[in-house]
Amino acid sequence: MGQLIASPGPHAIHLCIDMQGLFAPGAPWATPWMERALPQALKLTAHAPQRTVLTRFIPVRNKAEARGVWKAYYEKWECVTRDQVDPRLLELVPPLARFVPPATVIDRQTYCAFSNSRLQAFLDQHHVETLIVSGGETDVCVLATVLAAVDTGYRVILAEDALCSSSDESHDALINLYTRRFSLQIEVAPVVSIIASWIVDD
Repeated sequence: MGQLIASPGPHAIHLCIDMQGLFAPGAPWATPWMERALPQALKLTAHAPQRTVLTRFIPVRNKAEARGVWKAYYEKWECVTRDQVDPRLLELVPPLARFVPPATVIDRQTYCAFSNSRLQAFLDQHHVETLIVSGGETDVCVLATVLAAVDTGYRVILAEDALCSSSDESHDALINLYTRRFSLQIEVAPVVSIIASWIVDD
């Protein structure tokens, strides 16, 4: 397991990606690792709920609303469009939802959590310098969000045991990529190490 270079510092937030019913067991996009990663994500959230942002992926209302290659995507996954999916599946899983508020929820319709202005506005308002990232999937929404965060200049800490994917092979490949190719900008560490070094003042 990796270790942190330094404490996350007072200007860190925990960014938990898409721990929703859509990805829970039995759901259309069930992510097998979610049940294993969720307790670790909960530990991070409980450590600093007021410094936690929980994102939700919200599909388009129907496939006609989709643009470009997203049209083909929702041709395949029409069952998750808002006209068809059980709306309860779009909600955060209940153990995380109980932290809202003080945790903040930010929604979007694409892989990257920075795809609209809401997340960036929140980070600017709270003078954030470091993002501690958990959630799923390691090789889809987490990947898109982490690379955008790096481009923006944030220090990124991946909570390795609080990440989940539907593909073991892709998850392992991405962790390897993060540690080998982005070692100056992305750190990978277990939740216990992050919590032990993250002192939260507010």
